[in-house]
Amino acid sequence: MPQDRRPSFTRHHSQDIRSSTAPGGVEHAVRVELDDLVCQVPEGPDRDAFSKEMDDFYRLFSRYLHEKKHSRPLDWEKVRSPKPEDLIAYGDLEAKQLNDIKPLLNKLAVLKLNGGLGTTMGCVGPKSAIEVRDSQTFLDLTVQQIEYLNQVSDADVPLILMNSFNTDEDTKKIVQKYSAHNVNICTFNQSRHPRFKADSNLPLAQSPDNRPGFWYPPGHGDLYESFANSGLLEQLIKDGKEWVFVSNVDNLGATVDPTILQHMADTGAEFVMEVTDKTKADIKGGTIIDYDGQVRLLEIAQVPKAHVDDFKRVKKFKIFNTNNLWISLKAIKRLVESQKFDLDLIVNHKTTDDGTAVIQLETAVGAAIKHFTGSHGVNVPRSRFLPVKSTSDLFLVTSDLYLQENGQLFMNPKRTFKTVPVVKLGDHFKKVNDYLARFKTPPQILELDHLTVTGDVCFSSDVTLEGTVIIVANHGAHIDIPRGAILNDKVVSGDLRLLDH
Repeated sequence: MPQDRRPSFTRHHSQDIRSSTAPGGVEHAVRVELDDLVCQVPEGPDRDAFSKEMDDFYRLFSRYLHEKKHSRPLDWEKVRSPKPEDLIAYGDLEAKQLNDIKPLLNKLAVLKLNGGLGTTMGCVGPKSAIEVRDSQTFLDLTVQQIEYLNQVSDADVPLILMNSFNTDEDTKKIVQKYSAHNVNICTFNQSRHPRFKADSNLPLAQSPDNRPGFWYPPGHGDLYESFANSGLLEQLIKDGKEWVFVSNVDNLGATVDPTILQHMADTGAEFVMEVTDKTKADIKGGTIIDYDGQVRLLEIAQVPKAHVDDFKRVKKFKIFNTNNLWISLKAIKRLVESQKFDLDLIVNHKTTDDGTAVIQLETAVGAAIKHFTGSHGVNVPRSRFLPVKSTSDLFLVTSDLYLQENGQLFMNPKRTFKTVPVVKLGDHFKKVNDYLARFKTPPQILELDHLTVTGDVCFSSDVTLEGTVIIVANHGAHIDIPRGAILNDKVVSGDLRLLDH
């Protein structure tokens, strides 16, 4: 059944929307189907919350139909680099330490986007429950960070988790283990929207039950309205909170930064997006641009096909969005209540298990940059972006390349170069359990520049990798890297010959 939600704002009513559509049209047919879904939920708070979600979906759907007919493609000639005032170098800000901003910390809340599952890494349940360092999960490390903040500053910085219907039940069980910690943890759910058929545009779901494949969380751009609907936004404002720091739960570099928090307070900006320099690994990342004199977030999905290669050029688009965002709570409340959030639609085409072509409409949280007063980007060090999207990333954060203190990872000062090695692990390492089974202990990689491993390869304990190392086990072959091996600029082939590289 629909998730438990506590709506706090009524911005429009179903009847208002119904009256704007003519009987017999696609919009009218979809409205009828949505109303039928709502009527299947027993009267009470659950129905009210579900009805609100269906109204929000209908508004997105109506925009989709309108834009499909009338929208104009992005005018590439109007795409400009951001103006100097729209992109500030982190090094130009006055450096601050936690002790300098104690009063500001009491006005801050931290929000982690926690809607994703660990399925791409072969795990069951929320991705935030994957162990990433010293048997600690993403959530463990996050709680340590916030607890340390509260301890050293005598502040009360709450931790808020935006779950999806995929992660909510498990997350609520997991957070119970932090009850004795010095951190107030709150959760709320982002919306649950129905997929609709690509041919008829009608919802796939015939009942409000959470049937797999029929519903989806509509991207993290849903944060603003779901945050308001939950009642938490209003409560935080009443509690004297002014800002929220938003980031992906799997970005281990996204910690509370005293310099940026002070910058928010000094400038009065309602929205600050952390960006960092692009590398070849980030060519698809969204970037800040100037479009018709307005700061915008440009995602690759919005780029005309003829200009995609241009978008990927690091020399032209030098930065990308880390999804670390600092936002004014009162500004969110104002924009939600006035229905100003028309975030760029991401049209995602999917196919169900039975072959039905469906569409899901999503939005990105960073796209709201165009709606806030004084919004701009801050170009931060790469250390602020340390995501774990694959076992190749996991290999890095579990190694001696990083040290951990109070839940925060930082690069080992013993590493000569402060760049992160390029690591490419093959399909045999794709799932976490397989990855763990292939490493007796994490290799030492302080002097590693590049590692590629493909095929059936296992590593014994105390292995050291330096320079460029390529290990290839051909089909049917098996390679064991022996205990204590030191591979420096080597290629290891199927017969374990060590060749200078």
